[in-house]
Amino acid sequence: WQTGLMDCCSDCSVCCCGLFCFPCLACQVAGDMNECCLCGTSMAMRTLYRTKYNIPGSLCSDFCTTMFCLTCSVCQMKRDINRRRELGIF
Repeated sequence: WQTGLMDCCSDCSVCCCGLFCFPCLACQVAGDMNECCLCGTSMAMRTLYRTKYNIPGSLCSDFCTTMFCLTCSVCQMKRDINRRRELGIF
């Protein structure tokens, strides 16, 4: 991951969107990945993204992150998507 799970201050707009309109952020992430809006918060989506970009981790870490830190998980994915877009690798 290009940012940590709790790196909210690295992109405050994403953090605010996740905090105040979580369904909107989840749909943005799902849309970015050409998936159903309801999939944006799933462990499967996180695992798919992590494996696609060879990000270290495991199914267990994906499960725990989405189970216990769902908002932070989706914010982290959106920050990573935004950075990869800036670099032209998304």
